[in-house]
Amino acid sequence: MTDELRSIRWTGTSVRIIDQTSLPHALSYLDIDDVDSLVDAIARLAVRGAPALGAAGALGVVVAMRQGRREGWSDDRLAGEVARLRSARPTAANLAWAVDRVAPLIGEGEAETLAAALQIVADDEAANRAIGRRGADWILQHVTHRPVRVLTHCNAGLLATTAWGSALGIVRELRDRDALGLVYVDETRPLLQGARLTAWELGQEAIAHLVQVDAAAASTILSGKVDVAIIGADRIAANGDTANKIGSLGVALACHDAGIPFVVAAPESTLDAGTATGEGIPIEMRPEAEVVTWLGVQTAPASSGAHNPAFDVTPARLVSVLVTEARTVEPGKGERPADAVTAGAL
Repeated sequence: MTDELRSIRWTGTSVRIIDQTSLPHALSYLDIDDVDSLVDAIARLAVRGAPALGAAGALGVVVAMRQGRREGWSDDRLAGEVARLRSARPTAANLAWAVDRVAPLIGEGEAETLAAALQIVADDEAANRAIGRRGADWILQHVTHRPVRVLTHCNAGLLATTAWGSALGIVRELRDRDALGLVYVDETRPLLQGARLTAWELGQEAIAHLVQVDAAAASTILSGKVDVAIIGADRIAANGDTANKIGSLGVALACHDAGIPFVVAAPESTLDAGTATGEGIPIEMRPEAEVVTWLGVQTAPASSGAHNPAFDVTPARLVSVLVTEARTVEPGKGERPADAVTAGAL
């Protein structure tokens, strides 16, 4: 399944994405050839996950160029549309990173811009494969129990990337090495990316898993049923603080108390070396309706408001290891992921 399925690709005239809002009930696709539709797809999480958003942003620049040519946009209008795409989701570093990589090539023409965007897509898959290998190596060196029992939170699989996955890439690599045991999948409220997406991916490959409510995670960890938690990240600060789906912090705290590794898997492009700590990471606030309604039915009193941050920040001291395609960094031991970058090591 992973060799055939791609969350995002270029058709030659449009961006084709898996509509993640339709899963797990249906595998359907959206072909997008205008900026409004792409921004809408990003906002309503039809495409999501930091690396996938990076690919969408890069290809979205080409979409904007083609739309601008069709509709006779001025250079200022094109720049404004690209800027709107860049800021469609503020927490995910990869979206802005990818747009900033591709947009300077607009003046060189569509072919050059598209080539750069497609290179970002290809590089992400290669990065995910490398993350899987590095992460599995680290876990097998630091976890003695066999097979390794894993807990995940949210979705950092092929749906959140261009292929293979970051956190789930490690899970797949453990499976391929015959070292994977049961996977506990946090449902990930309020939009159930774990129950809908991660469980769907694992089910497609017959990987044994159990879906659990988010509130069960700490108990599952502290009762000795889990050997390692593996999550992705939407942005990583220079000191190793990591932003990921809301609820990740609670998993990290439980892992710290239980004395088991908390692993963050993400490509180098997720590192925001310009943000010193997690305090500087912007946290997206989602609509209140996601919390107080379900499938259009009010689940809380109509007078109730909702607090709905999409992400939380896990302090570096709780992160056992940060795995990228290039290296492993152990923020919990005081290692800073930005140091190698600023020192020119990468």
